[in-house]
Amino acid sequence: MGNVIPTSLFTEFDINLFKDGKHYRLYEKFGSHITTVNNVQGTYFAVWAPSAKSVSVIGDFNYWAEGEHELHVRWDESGIWEGFIPDVGKGNLYKYKIHSHHNAYTTEKADPYARRCEHPPKTASVVWEDEYRWGDTTWMQKRKNHNSINAPYSVYEVHLGSWKKIIDENRSLSYAEHANELVSYVKEMQFTHVELMPVMEYPYDPSWGYQITGYYAPTSRFGYPEEFKLLVDKLHQNDIGIILDWVPSHFPEDAHGLGFFDGTCLYEHPDKRKGYHPDWKSLIFNYGRNEVKSFLISNAIFWLDQYHADGLRVDAVASMLFLDYSREEGQWEPNVYGGRENLEAIAFMKELNEEVYRGFPDVQTIAEESTSFPMVSKPTYAGGLGFGMKWMMGWMHDTLQYFAKEPIHRKHHQNDLTFSMTYAFTENFMLPLSHDEVVYGKSSIIGRMPGDEWQQFANLRLLYGYMFTHPGSNLLFMGSEFGQRKEWNFQSDLDWYLLQYEYHQGIKKTVTDLNILYKTHPALYEQQFSSQGFEWISYDDHDNSVIAYVRKGKKKEDDLIIVCNLTPVPRTNYRIGLPNNGKLTQIFNSDAKKYGGSDMSNKKEITIQSKNWHNKEYSVEITIPPLAIVVFKIYN
Repeated sequence: MGNVIPTSLFTEFDINLFKDGKHYRLYEKFGSHITTVNNVQGTYFAVWAPSAKSVSVIGDFNYWAEGEHELHVRWDESGIWEGFIPDVGKGNLYKYKIHSHHNAYTTEKADPYARRCEHPPKTASVVWEDEYRWGDTTWMQKRKNHNSINAPYSVYEVHLGSWKKIIDENRSLSYAEHANELVSYVKEMQFTHVELMPVMEYPYDPSWGYQITGYYAPTSRFGYPEEFKLLVDKLHQNDIGIILDWVPSHFPEDAHGLGFFDGTCLYEHPDKRKGYHPDWKSLIFNYGRNEVKSFLISNAIFWLDQYHADGLRVDAVASMLFLDYSREEGQWEPNVYGGRENLEAIAFMKELNEEVYRGFPDVQTIAEESTSFPMVSKPTYAGGLGFGMKWMMGWMHDTLQYFAKEPIHRKHHQNDLTFSMTYAFTENFMLPLSHDEVVYGKSSIIGRMPGDEWQQFANLRLLYGYMFTHPGSNLLFMGSEFGQRKEWNFQSDLDWYLLQYEYHQGIKKTVTDLNILYKTHPALYEQQFSSQGFEWISYDDHDNSVIAYVRKGKKKEDDLIIVCNLTPVPRTNYRIGLPNNGKLTQIFNSDAKKYGGSDMSNKKEITIQSKNWHNKEYSVEITIPPLAIVVFKIYN
């Protein structure tokens, strides 16, 4: 151990916090940190391995030979091994060679806190630090206005590896190239946020990033950590927020990863009924272990702190909440109260959200949660899990099922479309048409639409119009914004050539204009999570398959009237009730010629009549184009 100088970044206070599960900045202590000791430059290493008999740092600086650089174990029974190695610096490759007290187990592990990893399939960690100079001060100072739950929140979901490729070089765009091309495209499309499928280092491309081994390192597939910061920076400089997919629900069994780290179940739960996921053949974190809880919460804070992320979309929350998730009877053990809820995971999620919002009150955490578990997006002080938003999976399922039906049959299923309003305000819901809906034989979104080509595209414009005017925020997966026909394939890029065709251009223009509509009309966002922001005009005209509703702003003059015709039969002289008098003006029509529609429309101004209809004092006769959504505003 003569080549490792005993030193430490940990104070006694750090150790106590770590043991108590209350240290939320562990990345400042663990991992590799370039520093100077006794006027000698080198790197300090620290790793948690309480069941290790010895831990050596092996790397390209010692020919990957163990024993030359053995770390020192701390005296305080924290299980932390640490030490300073002179002349090791930025760019050096390394792993930890661990000899366990258990069964003479020996392994080589990547650093759980590494800031950079080798390009897969290589698996070493890389000593790294960057001095990136951020240029997003203006955004960071005002982002509370962009990330608020009463602000427009329209999300473009992206898989960086397959958004666009350099065909001649058979590669994906780099972070730096995305900083130009993706940013300018999202700005053109008028989305408010980008959500990236996991960028944390992962070994296996077909996992799409959801099997993570390097929780603190952006994947090296697309460049250096500072180049990922550049991408974030450019988004912010263009007033676009960034949400990162985050996976605290499970991790892979790869030999260099977190599994069986020191010869014991260190990060994973030792009971396979709680520690192994049968669906994904992966390991589940031990949420009841304090040090593991600190690892995960520190990781969430890391991406918000070091990479200026504006939010975290937390993956597979349902799998964490329930002990019997994807398990048959006898494959799970009830909690101490005899229930199926995972009490340790629930406590972890509450603590996670409390700490995130304490340190970063101007971000959002978003739960991908598919069950009826209550109060997911309600504050912890009120008994909730504390997330800012929750994906509205029920809306997604019912709406896609409805739109897949031939219009002649829709009158028998209108409740599928309107049912979401019975529970729309029980959570802060985000409406997702995500990557999960365009894979595994489900078809693309346009591919689910019935009818001939014209009807398919009219249906898609109508679907998106309904989505953007339904209460809640929204998310659309890449390719869906221009009607990609093929299912998403992570190995190839999007079918950008389709934009040479009028109908596909029309979908792109529709989504752009819907984003503008959403962002410029307070009625669509000010009260998007409140029942005060919505009122039905008519939901029971099954025979005509027409629905009409009001979206309300805080000021009555901001209210919008929305009418949907869910059949290809035009409705002329169709009367709807209205809450007040004045002139009705059409401000959006998905059947407009510029979108590829038939261009059936309403005259510029329609005089509202004092005639009771739909239990409203006033009413008006309008034209509803075929398979279209029309949005109106009332002016006095």
